[in-house]
Amino acid sequence: MLSPFLFAVYLDDLSRLESSVNGCHSILYPGDILLLSPSVTRLQHLLHKCEVEPAWLDMSINFSKSSCLRIGPRNDVVCATITSSTGHSIPWTSEIRYLDVYLVKFRTVKCSLDAAKRGFYRAFNSIFGKIGHIASEKVILQLVSTKCIPILLYGFEVLPIRQSQLRSLDFMINGLFMKLLKTNDIRLVHL
Repeated sequence: MLSPFLFAVYLDDLSRLESSVNGCHSILYPGDILLLSPSVTRLQHLLHKCEVEPAWLDMSINFSKSSCLRIGPRNDVVCATITSSTGHSIPWTSEIRYLDVYLVKFRTVKCSLDAAKRGFYRAFNSIFGKIGHIASEKVILQLVSTKCIPILLYGFEVLPIRQSQLRSLDFMINGLFMKLLKTNDIRLVHL
Protein backbone atom coordinates (compact mmCIF):
# COMPACT_ATOMS: atom_id res chain seq x y z
CA MET A 1 0.00 0.00 0.00
CA LEU A 2 2.96 2.34 0.49
CA SER A 3 4.27 1.85 -3.05
CA PRO A 4 2.54 4.91 -4.64
CA PHE A 5 3.64 7.14 -1.74
CA LEU A 6 7.25 5.93 -1.85
CA PHE A 7 7.28 6.42 -5.62
CA ALA A 8 6.03 10.00 -5.15
CA VAL A 9 8.69 10.73 -2.53
CA TYR A 10 11.54 9.16 -4.51
CA LEU A 11 10.70 10.69 -7.86
CA ASP A 12 9.28 14.02 -6.74
CA ASP A 13 12.17 15.87 -8.37
CA LEU A 14 11.41 14.13 -11.66
CA SER A 15 8.00 15.81 -11.80
CA ARG A 16 9.72 19.21 -11.55
CA LEU A 17 12.02 18.65 -14.52
CA GLU A 18 9.33 19.62 -17.00
CA SER A 19 9.64 23.26 -15.94
CA SER A 20 13.26 23.27 -17.09
CA VAL A 21 12.24 22.11 -20.60
CA ASN A 22 9.70 24.56 -22.09
CA GLY A 23 6.36 23.10 -23.14
CA CYS A 24 7.11 19.63 -21.75
CA HIS A 25 5.14 17.70 -19.18
CA SER A 26 5.40 14.39 -17.37
CA ILE A 27 2.71 12.13 -15.98
CA LEU A 28 4.07 9.85 -13.28
CA TYR A 29 2.63 6.64 -11.90
CA PRO A 30 4.62 3.75 -10.38
CA GLY A 31 5.87 1.66 -13.26
CA ASP A 32 4.47 4.01 -15.92
CA ILE A 33 5.99 7.36 -16.78
CA LEU A 34 4.66 9.40 -19.69
CA LEU A 35 6.74 12.25 -21.13
CA LEU A 36 4.92 14.82 -23.29
CA SER A 37 6.70 17.23 -25.58
CA PRO A 38 5.83 19.51 -28.51
CA SER A 39 8.99 18.51 -30.42
CA VAL A 40 11.38 15.59 -30.84
CA THR A 41 14.34 17.73 -29.72
CA ARG A 42 12.63 18.74 -26.49
CA LEU A 43 11.54 15.14 -25.90
CA GLN A 44 15.15 13.99 -26.28
CA HIS A 45 16.28 16.69 -23.85
CA LEU A 46 13.55 15.79 -21.33
CA LEU A 47 14.44 12.09 -21.55
CA HIS A 48 18.10 12.81 -20.76
CA LYS A 49 17.09 14.91 -17.76
CA CYS A 50 14.69 12.17 -16.58
CA GLU A 51 17.44 9.56 -16.73
CA VAL A 52 19.56 11.42 -14.18
CA GLU A 53 17.14 11.24 -11.23
CA PRO A 54 16.49 7.45 -11.27
CA ALA A 55 20.22 6.80 -11.77
CA TRP A 56 20.98 8.93 -8.70
CA LEU A 57 18.49 6.75 -6.75
CA ASP A 58 20.13 3.55 -8.06
CA MET A 59 17.12 2.87 -10.29
CA SER A 60 16.94 2.54 -14.05
CA ILE A 61 14.49 2.99 -16.90
CA ASN A 62 13.56 -0.19 -18.76
CA PHE A 63 14.15 0.93 -22.34
CA SER A 64 13.04 -2.43 -23.77
CA LYS A 65 9.49 -1.55 -22.66
CA SER A 66 9.68 2.09 -23.73
CA SER A 67 8.25 3.53 -26.93
CA CYS A 68 7.43 6.84 -28.58
CA LEU A 69 4.14 7.94 -30.15
CA ARG A 70 3.40 10.98 -32.27
CA ILE A 71 0.01 12.68 -32.03
CA GLY A 72 -0.88 15.68 -34.16
CA PRO A 73 -1.58 16.81 -37.72
CA ARG A 74 1.80 15.46 -38.88
CA ASN A 75 1.54 12.12 -37.07
CA ASP A 76 2.56 10.18 -40.19
CA VAL A 77 5.85 12.06 -40.64
CA VAL A 78 8.89 9.94 -39.74
CA CYS A 79 10.62 11.30 -36.66
CA ALA A 80 14.26 11.25 -35.66
CA THR A 81 15.29 8.42 -33.38
CA ILE A 82 15.09 9.11 -29.67
CA THR A 83 18.16 7.77 -27.90
CA SER A 84 18.87 7.52 -24.20
CA SER A 85 22.10 8.82 -22.72
CA THR A 86 23.24 5.18 -22.43
CA GLY A 87 22.71 4.61 -26.16
CA HIS A 88 19.38 2.75 -26.12
CA SER A 89 17.11 3.66 -29.05
CA ILE A 90 13.42 4.06 -28.29
CA PRO A 91 11.23 2.97 -31.22
CA TRP A 92 8.35 5.00 -32.66
CA THR A 93 5.12 2.98 -32.59
CA SER A 94 1.52 3.43 -33.71
CA GLU A 95 0.12 2.51 -30.29
CA ILE A 96 1.24 2.77 -26.67
CA ARG A 97 -0.26 1.46 -23.46
CA TYR A 98 -0.39 3.71 -20.43
CA LEU A 99 -2.17 2.34 -17.34
CA ASP A 100 -4.04 -0.18 -19.55
CA VAL A 101 -5.40 2.55 -21.83
CA TYR A 102 -4.18 2.27 -25.41
CA LEU A 103 -3.35 5.56 -27.13
CA VAL A 104 -2.96 5.49 -30.91
CA LYS A 105 -1.16 7.61 -33.47
CA PHE A 106 -3.71 10.07 -34.87
CA ARG A 107 -4.32 13.77 -35.61
CA THR A 108 -5.76 14.26 -32.11
CA VAL A 109 -5.65 12.26 -28.89
CA LYS A 110 -7.40 8.98 -29.64
CA CYS A 111 -7.66 5.72 -27.76
CA SER A 112 -8.10 2.21 -29.09
CA LEU A 113 -10.98 0.19 -27.68
CA ASP A 114 -9.79 -3.17 -29.06
CA ALA A 115 -8.04 -4.26 -25.85
CA ALA A 116 -11.03 -3.16 -23.73
CA LYS A 117 -13.37 -5.16 -25.97
CA ARG A 118 -11.15 -8.23 -25.73
CA GLY A 119 -11.06 -7.91 -21.94
CA PHE A 120 -14.85 -7.53 -21.82
CA TYR A 121 -15.41 -10.63 -23.97
CA ARG A 122 -12.86 -12.61 -21.95
CA ALA A 123 -14.62 -11.73 -18.69
CA PHE A 124 -18.07 -12.38 -20.15
CA ASN A 125 -17.05 -15.76 -21.60
CA SER A 126 -15.49 -16.73 -18.28
CA ILE A 127 -18.68 -15.93 -16.38
CA PHE A 128 -21.06 -17.35 -18.96
CA GLY A 129 -18.98 -20.50 -19.48
CA LYS A 130 -19.13 -21.34 -15.78
CA ILE A 131 -22.68 -20.40 -14.81
CA GLY A 132 -24.49 -19.52 -18.05
CA HIS A 133 -26.83 -22.46 -18.08
CA ILE A 134 -27.44 -22.86 -14.35
CA ALA A 135 -27.78 -19.32 -13.01
CA SER A 136 -30.83 -17.11 -13.31
CA GLU A 137 -30.95 -14.32 -15.84
CA LYS A 138 -30.88 -11.77 -13.05
CA VAL A 139 -27.62 -13.20 -11.67
CA ILE A 140 -25.99 -13.27 -15.11
CA LEU A 141 -27.01 -9.67 -15.89
CA GLN A 142 -25.80 -8.53 -12.46
CA LEU A 143 -22.42 -10.23 -12.95
CA VAL A 144 -22.05 -8.78 -16.44
CA SER A 145 -22.87 -5.27 -15.23
CA THR A 146 -20.54 -5.45 -12.20
CA LYS A 147 -17.63 -7.48 -13.61
CA CYS A 148 -17.59 -7.01 -17.40
CA ILE A 149 -18.88 -3.50 -18.08
CA PRO A 150 -16.20 -1.83 -15.84
CA ILE A 151 -13.49 -3.59 -17.89
CA LEU A 152 -14.99 -2.14 -21.05
CA LEU A 153 -15.39 1.38 -19.66
CA TYR A 154 -12.02 1.65 -17.86
CA GLY A 155 -10.39 5.00 -18.61
CA PHE A 156 -13.31 6.47 -20.59
CA GLU A 157 -13.71 9.44 -18.32
CA VAL A 158 -10.28 10.85 -19.18
CA LEU A 159 -10.16 10.27 -22.93
CA PRO A 160 -12.26 11.60 -25.76
CA ILE A 161 -14.51 8.89 -27.24
CA ARG A 162 -15.72 9.37 -30.80
CA GLN A 163 -19.29 8.76 -31.95
CA SER A 164 -18.14 5.86 -34.14
CA GLN A 165 -16.54 4.22 -31.09
CA LEU A 166 -19.72 4.71 -29.04
CA ARG A 167 -21.79 3.14 -31.84
CA SER A 168 -19.36 0.23 -31.95
CA LEU A 169 -19.70 -0.34 -28.20
CA ASP A 170 -23.46 -0.01 -28.37
CA PHE A 171 -23.63 -2.55 -31.20
CA MET A 172 -21.32 -4.92 -29.33
CA ILE A 173 -23.25 -4.81 -26.04
CA ASN A 174 -26.68 -4.97 -27.68
CA GLY A 175 -25.54 -7.88 -29.85
CA LEU A 176 -24.21 -9.70 -26.81
CA PHE A 177 -27.42 -9.24 -24.85
CA MET A 178 -29.50 -10.34 -27.86
CA LYS A 179 -27.38 -13.49 -28.02
CA LEU A 180 -27.85 -13.96 -24.28
CA LEU A 181 -31.60 -13.55 -24.68
CA LYS A 182 -31.73 -16.26 -27.35
CA THR A 183 -29.60 -18.78 -25.43
CA ASN A 184 -31.15 -18.31 -22.01
CA ASP A 185 -34.69 -17.36 -22.92
CA ILE A 186 -34.47 -14.14 -20.85
CA ARG A 187 -37.52 -11.90 -20.81
CA LEU A 188 -36.89 -8.19 -20.42
CA VAL A 189 -39.38 -5.41 -19.94
CA HIS A 190 -38.39 -1.85 -20.75
CA LEU A 191 -40.47 0.74 -18.89
